[in-house]
Parts: sequence; C-alpha cells; structure tokens
Amino acid sequence: MRRNTLFVGVIFVTLLAIGCISNCAAANFPMSIHDYEVLEAGKNLPLLGILKHRVSLSPFNLVATILFLCAICHTFLASKFVKLAESISGKNTANSSGRYFLSTVCHFLGEVEAIFGIWVVPLLILMALNFGCHAVSHYFNEVLSFAEPIFVVVTMTIAATRPVLSLAECILGKIAALGRSTVAAWWISILVVAPFMGSLITEPAAMTIGAMLLAKQFYCLNPSKKLCYATLGLLFVNVSIGGTLTHFAAPPILMVAHRWNLTMSKVFTMLGEHATAGIIASTLLYYIFFRKEFISLQRRHSAMVCSGEASEKIPPVVTATHCLFLAWTVINLHTPALVVAGFLFFLAFAKASKQYQSPLSLKSPVLVGFFLAGLVTHGGLQEWWISPVLGSLKEMQLFIGSTLLTSFNDNAAITYLASLVSEFTANTSLQKAVLSGAVTGGGLTVIANAPNPAGQNILSKYFPGGISPLHLFFGAAIPTLIVALCFNLW
Repeated sequence: MRRNTLFVGVIFVTLLAIGCISNCAAANFPMSIHDYEVLEAGKNLPLLGILKHRVSLSPFNLVATILFLCAICHTFLASKFVKLAESISGKNTANSSGRYFLSTVCHFLGEVEAIFGIWVVPLLILMALNFGCHAVSHYFNEVLSFAEPIFVVVTMTIAATRPVLSLAECILGKIAALGRSTVAAWWISILVVAPFMGSLITEPAAMTIGAMLLAKQFYCLNPSKKLCYATLGLLFVNVSIGGTLTHFAAPPILMVAHRWNLTMSKVFTMLGEHATAGIIASTLLYYIFFRKEFISLQRRHSAMVCSGEASEKIPPVVTATHCLFLAWTVINLHTPALVVAGFLFFLAFAKASKQYQSPLSLKSPVLVGFFLAGLVTHGGLQEWWISPVLGSLKEMQLFIGSTLLTSFNDNAAITYLASLVSEFTANTSLQKAVLSGAVTGGGLTVIANAPNPAGQNILSKYFPGGISPLHLFFGAAIPTLIVALCFNLW
C-alpha cells in the first residue's frame, strides 16, 4: 500500500510541476509550423536554438512533450501494473471491496491500449486551464483528424470476420501446401504473404489476418518464449514494410503521396523491391535459426489439434460482399462519415448472414482505436520539435533519425511532418530516406505503426503477463537491421 501511495504522490507532484511550467505566458495555441518559421525567418538559429525559441513562444510545447514521454514510459511499465494487480487481488485482507477497486485500477493502468488515452486526461486539463475550453474544442475539431483510428476500427472488424479470414486462410493454405502444410510452411507463408496484403487491403487488415492465422496455426502450439517474441517482432516489421508496394494503402506513404507526387511505379522502385527482399531475407533467417524448434513443434502439432471452428461452407457471394465492404472502407479512408455509413450497412449485412459469421466482437477494434486516438492527440503537439529535427538531418542521418523517431511516434505522423519541410518536396533522396526510415522502424515498439496495437491485442493472450516492450524490441531488432541494409545497400 505504501508503494501505491508513493506512486500516486509522484504522479501528483509531476502534474503539479508541469502545471507550474504551463502557467508561463503562451502564444496562440496551437501554433503551426508555418507560424514558427515566419517568426524564425532571418534569425539563422541552430537546432537547439530553434527548440528553445519555440518553447519560449509557447511553453505548453514542453508540457505536452513531457506528458507524451510519461505515456511512453508508462507503456514500458504496463506489465508491472498487471503483476501488481494480480498481487493485490491475491492478498487475503479484510477490506475486500477496497482491494478489488485497487486491483481494477492497476489492471486498467496495465492495459497498453488504454495508456495514451489515460495520459490525454491531464493533457486536456492543463490545456483547458491554460487556453480555455474553446482552445480544446478547436484543437480536436480543427487541428486533429481521427480518420485513421476510425478506419482501423472498421477494417479490423471486417478483416476479423469468418468469410474474410476463410478466404485469406484458403489462399495462404495453397501456398503452405507447397511445403506440405507443415507448421514451418504455414509460419513462412503467413509472415511473407500476409504483410504484402497490406499493399492492397491496408496494413491494419493485413495485421489482423496475419495475427489471427498465426494464433490458429502457430501460437496455439505453445512455442518457446524466444520464438514467440521473434515471430511477433518479425510480424510487426514485415507488416510495416509490406505496404510499400503501392502508394495508396500504407498510411506513412498515403500521407505524402499527393504532396510528393508519388506514383505506384515510383513507390515500388523507391521502396517496394527493397522491402520485398527484406521480408524474405529476415523471415528465412529466423526460420533457419529456429529450424530445430519447428521440428519439435511439428511433432507437437501431430499429437494435438488446435481449436477450430467447424461450420457450414460460406457462399461466395457472402465473401465477395465482405470484400466489397473492405474495399469501400479503403477507398473512403479520408471520409469518416462514409466509412461509418458503410460500416453500419456492413453490420446489418453481417446480422442478415449470421449463419455464416462468427460472433462479431467490437472490444478489440475499439480498444485499438482508443489507443490510436490517444496517440493522435499527443502526436499532434509534437511537431514543434520533430519537424526541425528532421529538417536538420542529411540523407543517412535522416534515415536513422526517422527510424528512431518512429519508435516513439506513429510512422504516419513522422512522414506527414516531413512533408511540411520544404527541402523534401523536390529531393527524391531525402524522400526515400524519411519514408524508408519510417517503415523500417515500424516494428520496434507497439506505438511505432498504427496496426501494431491490433496485432498485440490479438496475440497478447499467448504471452503470460503481457507483451514485454523490451523483449518485443529485441525480437524486432534483427529484422529491422536486415531491412535497413536492404534499403541502404541495395
């Protein structure tokens, strides 16, 4: 109990200190990059000078970044809160109601999908105290766009339906049959082919399909902890770069395609062929390293049956209709009203064809959407430092910088901020550096790429105590390095 009180006290003192910082005089909120550049014109400030100047213009910049860093640190402590909740619930004390409440709070603090939303609360309070409720309303209505979280919720729900999963499983099953449908053949097929689906049906849908099929064909066999994290890291990296074959599906590319005049052929030449080599090379390397364990998993597979769903055959018209709803969602990505309208029609169709459906569960998609909405809210206040950092880097520095920055922010936000830097508009080399860096680092953390929370939500039950951010980082590190070499040496 003393540790809990101490933790609450530290949080209170931190927020109080942040509140004191934020009470400094501030300019209109939020200031755009253009506003900053106008005020800095002719001053020729170094990078550190630019950041100091922007904090002096709007001290709330520093407040927002501190809260954002607190949220990131919280994600690394999520498993600790889960263990604390289990410890509290297991104690035999007289105050059972208080113990239950404290355990529930700790469980909530340990939900990775809820963390950024939790830290939005103090952000909004401090924002309202400093700038008023009108500024908060303006920020949410005029500055932010929640099209991507809405899009991810809808695509996750549709992609997780039985008709879509059955179609994907049929396609991947034919590929796995070339390797006699062994565990290793399924593993390779899912990790190589499913990510490329992200170039057509978008990365969130590809992540959902890949994660659910891995759960059915691989994770149900209880592989070793090392192989579990290696597979998860490889899935995240492959999905992040698998959407680079086209210019309309992967959010990091979609954000800049129009501004930089990126065509499908240009994107494939710039990124796609390198990403293809990276996916195949890293997947085969992991297979070779774990080949002995795959042999033992195959024996285990022969002795057990993973849970499956036996039901009547799905008519082709039902599957085709689901694919049409998915296509409608992809086409209208930037028009949330049409996405939601299509989703409502989809729910009606799913109910009408319920004999061919699994029960629809909105819990996982909504949690992932909540995670992304929180990330968007925090990320919208980080451009004051991300944009000048990117603009100050040379080609190789830009690749490394965007890779590292992606680990702490959604890669679509990184590329969007890069599109605001005028030096990138006509420089193909800088465009490739920032785009390749953003997708390369998309597997290192859960927050690095929008589809990652979907994969984590689906597969977290196979990781006792929750998915460790540190172990995920190590699992994704080698594929990330291989992909980086493919983008820069070939």
